[in-house]
Amino acid sequence: MTNLSRRRVLSLGAALGLVGATGTATDAWAWSPTGSVAGAGAGTDPEYVWDDAIDPLMAKVITSGQVPAVNKGFETWVNNDDPLPSGLPAELTTYLEGVNKLPSWADPKKLARAADFNRRKDTYLFMLYGLGSGIMSTVIPREAKSVYWSAGGADMQDRAAKTFTFGYDLAQLKGFEPEGQFIVTANKTRMVHAAVRHMLPQSPHWSAVSDQKIPISNADILVTFHSLGTFVRRKLLEWKVPFDAEDQEAFLHSWQVALHLLGVRTEYIPTSWDEADKQSAQVLTPILSPTTEGIELAEDLLGLTAQIDLGVTRGFLNEFVRYVLSNEIGDWLGLKRDYAAATLIRTAWPAFILFREGLNPVAPGAFYMFDQFIRALAMAFLNKGASGQTTPIVIPTHNRQD
Repeated sequence: MTNLSRRRVLSLGAALGLVGATGTATDAWAWSPTGSVAGAGAGTDPEYVWDDAIDPLMAKVITSGQVPAVNKGFETWVNNDDPLPSGLPAELTTYLEGVNKLPSWADPKKLARAADFNRRKDTYLFMLYGLGSGIMSTVIPREAKSVYWSAGGADMQDRAAKTFTFGYDLAQLKGFEPEGQFIVTANKTRMVHAAVRHMLPQSPHWSAVSDQKIPISNADILVTFHSLGTFVRRKLLEWKVPFDAEDQEAFLHSWQVALHLLGVRTEYIPTSWDEADKQSAQVLTPILSPTTEGIELAEDLLGLTAQIDLGVTRGFLNEFVRYVLSNEIGDWLGLKRDYAAATLIRTAWPAFILFREGLNPVAPGAFYMFDQFIRALAMAFLNKGASGQTTPIVIPTHNRQD
């Protein structure tokens, strides 16, 4: 990496709150497994690790024409304590019996605290996951290309709703408990990932633009985690939202369990936020870059809130993305400037936080606008704005055609 490239990485990382002044990036996998939940490991590059437990099973489901039966079974399998659906292939049922549960190292108290934290800070989480992480995904080249050329890329509103369901179920007060839904949602998502790993390499469109032979490696899932959990934690601290050490630890733990449920090996799951920051500085910040696919996806995503008009202007939306992610990323995506909205956001959003946190008794003049903005964002991603119910997650049967 050249000195110019390194300075760009550090500058962008600082803007995103992902690396500090001492952050560095290397081309080879260098993160030590001693900093993982497992505490040890072979040190194999996760770039070449996929999901041996489910990948061959889903390939069989697809090639044998059993996807409709599996998707039918998914309809009654929603809550964590629901029985496994009948009619699934025997091998798939056996697999699910082994993974449809929390790992032995999961801490119920931490998971409950994380859920309570998510409830208390849902205002900021909606904003950061939706306009921060969601748009950041469009400048993660591999993710943007994989999403665009898979079935989900042809219907971004449906795809966004399914992605939002994952975060929504993760943040539920009892998401990891029997009456919650996250364990099931995570397992369905893991199966979808396996299906995409089987089908996307068959797409000539994806193969023509991808530098991978198989998508969604353990490394790719870690990149997504850092664009979500690590990014959100750093932004909350940057915005001076009250976030004590116990809440931070619990928030991380919920993501540690989520990564495990998605099939990431424990030797890659960071054991602390310090380790997460080190890993993020290597695997996320250096790879951020615009692509043709990502620019189109960003435009699709930013157009979703326009369908639910609560007085939110597109210029305001563009400027909030720039505020959260940086002007550099805004320029990559061609987001038109609205300098009046930019000034409003940079002055009123910190005041909005102070008022929401009870640190200032005076509400900013733009309080109602921000409140409506957050509502519009949530509605746009919750089941296509139709309701707050879980959006069904199904196994895809095809790639995007054009």
